Amino acid sequence: MDNHLLEIKNISKSFDGEEVLKDISLTVNKGEVVSIIGPSGSGKSTALRIATLLEKTDGGTISYNGRVAFTDESGTVVYADKKELREISRCFGLVFQSFNLFPHYTVLKNITEPVILSGAGREEARTRAMDLLAKLGLADKAEAYPGSLSGGQKQRVSIARALALKPQILFFDEPTSALDPELTGEVLKVIKELAALNMTMVIVTHEMKFAREVSDRILFMENGVVHSQGTPEELFNSNDERLMAFMGKLEA
Repeated sequence: MDNHLLEIKNISKSFDGEEVLKDISLTVNKGEVVSIIGPSGSGKSTALRIATLLEKTDGGTISYNGRVAFTDESGTVVYADKKELREISRCFGLVFQSFNLFPHYTVLKNITEPVILSGAGREEARTRAMDLLAKLGLADKAEAYPGSLSGGQKQRVSIARALALKPQILFFDEPTSALDPELTGEVLKVIKELAALNMTMVIVTHEMKFAREVSDRILFMENGVVHSQGTPEELFNSNDERLMAFMGKLEA
């Protein structure tokens, strides 16, 4: 019996007749860190949006813990009902590249509101939020507003917000792309610490050194397909000309 936390089979997606994802498959096991790399326009973020139910798919199947979010086994894509999708959504959290914090909420409220909406009590939500802020070095920012924070602090708040919902798997969509280089390190440090705690993660990133250090597996996507995948050792020592050219450009 499969024990995949996440299973993606044969996902496809087109926009205005242009195919951006072609037969994408991926499995992620508990405690595993999978990084997805590739040039802009390769379909990385679209795959993440479909996996987190923010984007509809044209074909394929996705399941979390064996619970099917959608399938096309009947020939057309059929999604689970709203109640089941809500339950499935509790399995994952998503950290956006642009933070997506509410500017009129304090840091604390940005974290507690989703937890309360998920059914937790106000005190429990506050306790979870303050514990996470302390762990992320932001306890003194609980009553601050996002506008007063640095980009690195905003991203750490968005990580705390995702973790407060106690997801089984955490998705990151280019978590450092909106940050100045000097702020990138503090966010990558947090993700490395989560990896050390065996947090299951799927990370779309252009940070090659980071991907090499933190990942159990790396997928290289190009033109809507998985061009190659393997351990960091396998990919970084690959003789594949396209992969070598891509990594060489980023590391130059």
